[in-house]
This record gives sequence, structure tokens and C-alpha cells, in this order.
Amino acid sequence: MAALHATYLAVSNKSFSRTLAPFLRHIAACNNAGLPGSRTPFFCDASQIGWITPSTIQALETLEAHKSGTFGVSSGADLFPLSRTLCEMGLYTSHHEAFDVRDDSGAVLGQVDRGAIPVLGLAAEGVHLNGLVERADGLFLWVARRSMSKRLDPGKLDHLVAGGMSAGLDPQTTVIKEAQEEAGIPAGLAAKAQRVGRIHYALERPEGLRRDVLHCYDLLLPEDFVPVAEDGEVESFHLLPIQRVMALVRDTNDFKFNVNLVLIDLFLRRGLFDPADASILRRALSGQAA
Repeated sequence: MAALHATYLAVSNKSFSRTLAPFLRHIAACNNAGLPGSRTPFFCDASQIGWITPSTIQALETLEAHKSGTFGVSSGADLFPLSRTLCEMGLYTSHHEAFDVRDDSGAVLGQVDRGAIPVLGLAAEGVHLNGLVERADGLFLWVARRSMSKRLDPGKLDHLVAGGMSAGLDPQTTVIKEAQEEAGIPAGLAAKAQRVGRIHYALERPEGLRRDVLHCYDLLLPEDFVPVAEDGEVESFHLLPIQRVMALVRDTNDFKFNVNLVLIDLFLRRGLFDPADASILRRALSGQAA
């Protein structure tokens, strides 16, 4: 992880063309966590699953089960009770939603409250869907504006559909579920979404360490489709030309932090960068040296 962080420091410190640098800044901003840094490994049995700060260590040391100096749990069954205890200790506010915790091979070890994930520096998975409309006058993208009541990045622009992968779900099932809840997309239409890539990053945020894996999808929507916010998480929807979306990513911070990465990937796949710039951006998105 230290090597990955160094890659993004190099990206942010290099002198690139004026057209490329604004996009690279979003990639660098989402990869600002240099690990281990001051963090200590957190284990489930013999598997390291997270990274914890000195303040989290201090909280764990007050618990009888963590007085041996080894920070972690003996089995996956202990993860959710620990996350609940950390909530009761005031380290985070419960999301009332369980997320799976996986080892490096992808096997599910147990579950935690979603809010505990950044506190323990656990990896988490989610989906982002580009809602695309192909018209005679070009390619358009449905953009959502997040409700001001959202706990994370209220009022920011977002994808038509995006959400974390709850316990027991896979990416495809999550896309279908979130598409119905967030935009009123029928399951039959949402099932046509094409998986187009995967993006990961390590980001220090006020809530803790975000080690997210984003499963990216494209969905071509009919011209007469109009999204409906069924769960109250979206304030409004807007259908924008792809060039307008690209300008917003380039010139502003209007989009939620990780949405920028998925949109840059979309712009790359649609050939909106010249070949030299595209090569640099692809390497940066994948964590390779620029």
C-alpha cells in the first residue's frame, strides 16, 4: 500500500498537460492513504483484514478480549458483536446495515455494521452504474443530486445508481436492488446492466479509512425513461450530455469523491481523451506508475 500511495504522490507532483492534470487530481485525492503509516494491522484469526489507528487501539485495549496486545478477533463470529461494542463506545454511529467482511481470497469471514468499516480500516465493496442514453445528438448520462439529508457528502452530484454491497449480496444483485430503490428502474431493465470494470482506492476520510472496491456497470436506458427517487436518497435527477459531465469532473468538485473515478473510466472507454493522456490515466486508475 505504501508503493501505491507513492504512485499517487508522484502523479500529483508531476507536471502534466492542463487538460490531464484536473482529472489526475481526483485519482490522487482518492488515494491519499499511505499504509501502514501510523496504523496497526487488525486480524480475524490469522488473516489481516484491516488497519486501525492509535485511537481505535486505545478503545480495543479497554476490552478484556483485546488486552493481550494482539488486535483482532479469534473468529468471524466475533466481528459483528465487536462492531456493535465500538458503536456503543461512541467510535461511530450505526448504519443499521450489515456488510460482509472477506479475506484476501474473497471468502466471507463474518459481518460488521457498515459504520464500523472505516473505523477498522476494512475493505468494502459497492456498485456504481452509468445510466446512459444514446440519442441522435450524442451520448447523455443521468446524474443524481444527493439528498441534503445524506450522512455522506450531502448535496453532491452522484451516479444514477450507486450503493454499498450489503451482507449476502453480490454485485449484480446489488445493482438490481439499488436501481429499483434509488431510481425506480425495473428489475428486468436493471438486469441488462453490463459490468465494465473494477476500481479500488485507499482514502483517509473524516469517518476513517476507506478501502473501497467499486464494481462499475453501464446501462443503456430508453430515451423516454425518467428516473424516480423511491427511497428519498436523491434530491433530483438530470440528463446531461457526456461532454457537460466531463467538464464538471474537469473543472469542479461537484461530484461525490469516488464518482469521479468511475466517470473517468467511462470517458476513457468512450475515447474522450487523446491516446497519450488516456494511457497515463489508465495507469493511474489501476495504481501503476504514471
